[in-house]
Amino acid sequence: MSERELHADCSRCEALCCVAPAFAKSSDFAINKPAGTPCRNLSGNRCTIHERLDASGFHGCVVFDCFGAGQRLTQETFGGSDRSAKPEMLELLPIMRQLHELMWLLTEALRLDEAHSVHGKLRDALASIDHLAAGSPADLRALDLDAQRRRVNPLLQRASELARAGIKGRQDHRGAQLIGRKMRGADLRGASFRGALLIGADLRDADLRRADFTGADLRGADLRGADLTGVLFLTESQRRAAVTSSR
Repeated sequence: MSERELHADCSRCEALCCVAPAFAKSSDFAINKPAGTPCRNLSGNRCTIHERLDASGFHGCVVFDCFGAGQRLTQETFGGSDRSAKPEMLELLPIMRQLHELMWLLTEALRLDEAHSVHGKLRDALASIDHLAAGSPADLRALDLDAQRRRVNPLLQRASELARAGIKGRQDHRGAQLIGRKMRGADLRGASFRGALLIGADLRDADLRRADFTGADLRGADLRGADLTGVLFLTESQRRAAVTSSR
């Protein structure tokens, strides 16, 4: 599995993310949409408002990332041509997405030179998850995803600890409730925000070098001016959910 395949390629998918999930009318979605029903903005397999999703009230679509799960289901699991399999694709999308997210995290961990002592185990785990993702629809449905996460998470945590070990005084905010917290300009080098709720937090101009954001909720968090050099496990979805200078 190449790194390219861990990023969404909508041209090779059947718009599964525009059909599978339910939308509830909110600040993230302009409409209500039942699960399994095509979005009204879908024409064939193309979104007719893709270039103006935010302006049209669909920020939830902007921040969604399937990590390449959609094209893998379409092209590999179902061979790219069996349109009759689409309902089954929709059922399997959340499963494949979680597998691909784990693979993305493992790939990111392998980029960390400081974690070289666990690179062998990380590569083995990546190959194992990739093998599971290559299974049949029945194999995918039978997977215990929680068990896979329990197996992979200690490796990811160890890689993170090794990458941040040289930073003194690093803060531990794992699982913390930091909604709306004012941390503008704070020294948060090497901090752990694994699973933290940072909704609406003010992190403007904060020093976040080598901070770990695995699974952190960054919706509306203000990252303008923050130093994100070498940040760990920050997905494109998290970046798009936050407020940044590029948004």
